[in-house]
Amino acid sequence: MSAPTPAPTPAAVSALAHDGTAMLGRQLRRIRHNPGLLILTQTMPVTMLLFFGYVFGSALAMPGEEYRAFLVPGLLVATAANGIMTGMFQAAQDSHRGVTDRLRTLPMSRAAVPLGQAAADLVVTAAGTVPFLLVGLAVGWRIEGSALEAVAAVGLLLLFRFATTWIGILLGLVSRSEEAAGQLGGATFVLPLLSNAYIPTDNLPGWLRTLAEWNPISAVTTALRDLFGNAPVPPDGAWPVSHPIAGSLAWCALLITIFMPLAIHRYTTGER
Repeated sequence: MSAPTPAPTPAAVSALAHDGTAMLGRQLRRIRHNPGLLILTQTMPVTMLLFFGYVFGSALAMPGEEYRAFLVPGLLVATAANGIMTGMFQAAQDSHRGVTDRLRTLPMSRAAVPLGQAAADLVVTAAGTVPFLLVGLAVGWRIEGSALEAVAAVGLLLLFRFATTWIGILLGLVSRSEEAAGQLGGATFVLPLLSNAYIPTDNLPGWLRTLAEWNPISAVTTALRDLFGNAPVPPDGAWPVSHPIAGSLAWCALLITIFMPLAIHRYTTGER
């Protein structure tokens, strides 16, 4: 019978915080020196909002302004789900260029490197959310709920981004090459299409509607629409969509519980 895992000591927690902060600074400097990627990730959601809002808005049954109010929370969550792609690409880049191996030789907490990457991604996402929300307001989207509910919506959005980033970090560490990680990361654009981020799921075929409503993106999108006051919670959907806040928190907790320890273990052992 194996001995129980000892609880982390205050010294270990302090070391993790110190080393994690150092890795956070490294990741932010890395992003600053790669402005092309930063500009792309910050402008793409705004471009999609303008394209989907004005092109698709005129093609759907709901008026364009209503569709843009429906669309903004969906695009926010779709952008948060891109944490899989960015986390995968950055982890694969470090792994296959030998940076990860060099960092493992340093006398520092093993969890600090992936934790610093996830924290830096969260900072960049939070900063990028501000101009997106301003553009949303400019095209007709409004926050109909209270200020406290709006803050809760942004907090939930960032929690979901944090959860998806760990999926990407793990996939990046196990990828066979940077090219493979890039191709797999690009395929994640399908995930929001299989959700209620862009269109209502009411008229989808039964099996496809079930698949879409059990997609974590659908739960988080519905929660944001509810908290922002943009759309009521559907009463007849799957449980995560009918109870979107609880469903979103459950999905985030599940993803973090599974992928964060696996990513840290993979980084620590260096297995392939």
